[in-house]
Amino acid sequence: MCRNIKTLHNFDPSATDEEIRAASLQFVRKLSGYNTPSKANQEAFDKAIDDVFAVAKRLLISLETNAPPRDRDVEAEKAKRRAAERFGRNAEA
Repeated sequence: MCRNIKTLHNFDPSATDEEIRAASLQFVRKLSGYNTPSKANQEAFDKAIDDVFAVAKRLLISLETNAPPRDRDVEAEKAKRRAAERFGRNAEA
């Protein structure tokens, strides 16, 4: 699950709230062991996602770097090449 969490720092444009929330959801899923929680745990699960989102957003806002911002398209292409090398050419499809 956590393999799906992408680096969100130092991109131009900055990470969106939707990207941060998606990473928060994946993190809470990993910690809890639930892909979808039971009704009894739904409130706690949703609160955890909100809390992780708030902390992650605060972290991303406060981080500083001297490195130039990364380009999302370039990084996506690098990831496709790595996947193709690791899993074979069919990974691009």
